[in-house]
Amino acid sequence: MSCTDSDSSSHGGGDYRNFRQITRDRLLHEMLKSSSSGDSRSSWKVLIMDKVTVKVMSASCKMTDITDQGVSFLTPPSLVHIPHGPPPSFLNAGSRMAPKLAVGDALMVEDIFKRRQPMPSMDVIYFIQPIKENLIMLLSDMSGREPLYRKAFVFFSTPAPKDLISRLKSDMSVLPRIGALREMNLEYFPIESQAFITDHDRALEDMYSQLAENSRQFDASLNTISTRIATVFASMKEFPFVWYRAKGMDGSAAATFRDLVPVKLASAVWNSITMYKTTIANFPQTETCDLLIVDRSIDLIAPIIHEWTYDAMCHDLLDLEGNKYVQEVPNKSGSEIQKKEFLLEDHDPVWLEMRHLHIAEASEKLSDKMQNFVSKNKAAQLQQRDGGELSTREIQKMVQALPAYNEQMEKLSLHVEIAGKINKVIRDEALRDLGQVEQDLVFGDAGTKEVINFLRTNQDSKTEYKLRLIMIYAMVYPEKFEGDKATKLMQLAKLPPEDMKAIQNMRLLEGSNKKKKHHGAFSLKFDSQKRNNALRKDKTGEEETWQLSRFYPMLEDLLEKVGKHQLEKDEYQCMNSPSSQSASSSSTHDTSARSGTATHPNSRRSRRTATWAKPRPSVDEHSSNPAGPNTSTGLKNMGRRIFVFIIGGATRSELRVCHKLTGKLKREVILGSTSMDDPPQHISKLKLL
Repeated sequence: MSCTDSDSSSHGGGDYRNFRQITRDRLLHEMLKSSSSGDSRSSWKVLIMDKVTVKVMSASCKMTDITDQGVSFLTPPSLVHIPHGPPPSFLNAGSRMAPKLAVGDALMVEDIFKRRQPMPSMDVIYFIQPIKENLIMLLSDMSGREPLYRKAFVFFSTPAPKDLISRLKSDMSVLPRIGALREMNLEYFPIESQAFITDHDRALEDMYSQLAENSRQFDASLNTISTRIATVFASMKEFPFVWYRAKGMDGSAAATFRDLVPVKLASAVWNSITMYKTTIANFPQTETCDLLIVDRSIDLIAPIIHEWTYDAMCHDLLDLEGNKYVQEVPNKSGSEIQKKEFLLEDHDPVWLEMRHLHIAEASEKLSDKMQNFVSKNKAAQLQQRDGGELSTREIQKMVQALPAYNEQMEKLSLHVEIAGKINKVIRDEALRDLGQVEQDLVFGDAGTKEVINFLRTNQDSKTEYKLRLIMIYAMVYPEKFEGDKATKLMQLAKLPPEDMKAIQNMRLLEGSNKKKKHHGAFSLKFDSQKRNNALRKDKTGEEETWQLSRFYPMLEDLLEKVGKHQLEKDEYQCMNSPSSQSASSSSTHDTSARSGTATHPNSRRSRRTATWAKPRPSVDEHSSNPAGPNTSTGLKNMGRRIFVFIIGGATRSELRVCHKLTGKLKREVILGSTSMDDPPQHISKLKLL
């Protein structure tokens, strides 16, 4: 009953498609394009989705993609039935899937659980979860003498329970009207070209809180998350080595229930994926990629420290709604202010170029782009002419250039405005000073004195920023953040008592691993205590070209170890342990696509040499050209994919290193998580544990 698809794994030949492209192609071609009875009197189709699958579709496709497959035409009215409630993102203005309908056309948005207008001459596509409530509505639509639609093409987002299929097949009035019954195995939510979420915003609370152990909610969340992760590999036609963090399982300390969450998830994912070997046609029978499953405890600093890239600053400092930025502009008459919504996503080329750059570099590049554009664009040149009448030829040139000019000017102006707002917040909130203390703490160059000095001289700093600084301090110097010492520091920062809960619960996520890993080796002028408490060491061969670009998430080291098959055996295990021969073969296969990344513990960079606005070298490095690996030329030479899944929320810095390492390792690195969290969201979730 499973749906087949074209070969898309990294082991196959042909054109290499990235993660989001494969997802889109499956929805459009396997599901929508293939759904036709052939003898239908109408070529139009109705698409019915539930509250989950409509998010899947919205995350992957444009409305025009759907209409191109015959789901809706300009005449007669477009028909897309989705659940009642707030419209999904593809129905919002400026969205990826915002429909463009001519005058007289209509987009019908109806609740799947309400009575709908019969369309007996039209076929219907159901893209739904295989749950009892959806089956009841399907049977109601298609049973009886006068069904709502001619034929139903049913696509389940995940494997359907046997009892549900039996119930459907036992209804003899419905069965002859079923044109297709398939499992799409596609229930994840791509948020960009190399990232997806399972949409579990409460994963930390449901799986790590004091009440989570042995709870029904824990089991339900684990089951849904594992099923959705498994559908990623069904779509990609990839069979992974399933690595997982096995904290506390080496016998050195008793494992807590929190330590075992990645172990349980890895086991559940493995069970689902192994079933695909017999249920999905052409599914690989041997391993084709790597999957690493970890939780938030691998790096408790990354979710709270200030990340200085354009993407991270947008989501951290600005009041965005998801990826939506609202710009206020005057109307044509200039008398009123109107609001325009823009999505900061892959379809915006300026966003793609700037998102992983340091905010200072992004600001410089945007300024240069604007000046260059205005100086070379004909419409801009003619508009800026002082006095004198324009000739007919000049007016003609201006009219021809205006559409492209307006579109490009709008995009550039948008990002110039955004960067300006970010830089204003940085200045007003003294964030450069705060960021310096944060990173110095993490790298062992600062201690209690520096934290106290900042708090005393920045009494008016936002409560959230002071809390984040103290959370970092508590992780670096846990022995100094106890009892009266902790209370006095909280009082100095003027933080309310309830903020202490975020710090306590952050420590709770550490679990049983009390062995501190020291990631720093520093010159002798720093005191030994700072050296011993450092949580990071500087990377060799990567100069700190921009101030405050020193920090990196621990995921970067982990992924490089996955690429080299060098994960610590006492902390990471594999469900299907690779043989030495296969590991060696895989290593040989990938070696030509990787550059050496050996680190040297005695290497140090000066923490004060980088400048806020120092230009980069002319030759682009991996980190300065994040979009490079995603070009068609670069994708053809990719090795085996690496997937990593983080339970409890991923960060913008972790997304950044996945793009960086895709170019460096020549292996597409795909980040998955229960959610994508910015620092305020993560802190709010910590308080709920």
